[in-house]
Amino acid sequence: MKFGFGVDLGGTTVKLAYFDEAGTMLDKWEIPTNTAENGKYILPDIAAAVIKYMEEKKISREDIIGVGIGVPGAVNNKGIVAGCDNLGWGHFSVKDALEPLLDMPVVAGNDATVAALGECWKGGGQGYKSVVLVTLGTGVGGGIIIDGKPVHGFSGAAGEIGHIIIHPDGLTCPCGQRGCFEQYASTLALMHQTEQAIVAHPDSLLARLAQTEGVSYPLPFLATEQGCPVAAALIDRFCRDLAIGIDSLVHVLDPRHVVLAGAITSQGDLLLDPLLSHLHTDIPVTLAAHYEHAGVIGAARLFKGKDV
Repeated sequence: MKFGFGVDLGGTTVKLAYFDEAGTMLDKWEIPTNTAENGKYILPDIAAAVIKYMEEKKISREDIIGVGIGVPGAVNNKGIVAGCDNLGWGHFSVKDALEPLLDMPVVAGNDATVAALGECWKGGGQGYKSVVLVTLGTGVGGGIIIDGKPVHGFSGAAGEIGHIIIHPDGLTCPCGQRGCFEQYASTLALMHQTEQAIVAHPDSLLARLAQTEGVSYPLPFLATEQGCPVAAALIDRFCRDLAIGIDSLVHVLDPRHVVLAGAITSQGDLLLDPLLSHLHTDIPVTLAAHYEHAGVIGAARLFKGKDV
């Protein structure tokens, strides 16, 4: 039996996990992401964490297939990063930089694409060869697997689905466009919509709950559960816009399955039921099975080969 490491590199923390080649997660831990001096310490810190773990567990390099890493930025099919602004990175090869520090093979990919691999291998997309993973966070991201192969695009930026336009005359996005998907279907968008609803309906249950609970993306779901019509209408509008984006992706990419990931999916059927009522597609749209660990699972899948 051979083993490997999966690494999910985030702007705040780095998730690491140790796997056997069958995909069983044997251990997991985290280290902080040190973005000082344009991220020069990130890869050395990752290498040190892996080597320390191997020394503590008395793991031989001969038993390791390699290290897979998901990176929050555009990564082409050769593992070259086009740049990660939140890490301070420019254009360089993660593989070429990390391999000498570890003395073992390294495979790199975009974090959302890698998470999609993880869901296809061991999660909500298991058994499907063509899957789109939609990540709902501060923005909206995506990972695309078609015919078992990750889609990278020319520069590695395929999957930037948050910037498809769903309302041409809509809100201005920091990218310079108007009406981008993530301006309507991200957790940040939902929080802004919640704040607007509270101002418009100061006597609503939603507004009263905000005084004790604070404004967060779970708030309108909590208020909806307690029978607030203002919150229910807010969630319905949010899911309508989410459905517009998903329907557009389905028309363009023709996937067999769509998987939704992100902390907001912890709301379960409170999110999924109104979303399904607005979708025009008949393909399965489900919630991620392993969102918290999809990144490291997919990264581990990289060292087995990029196809699913």
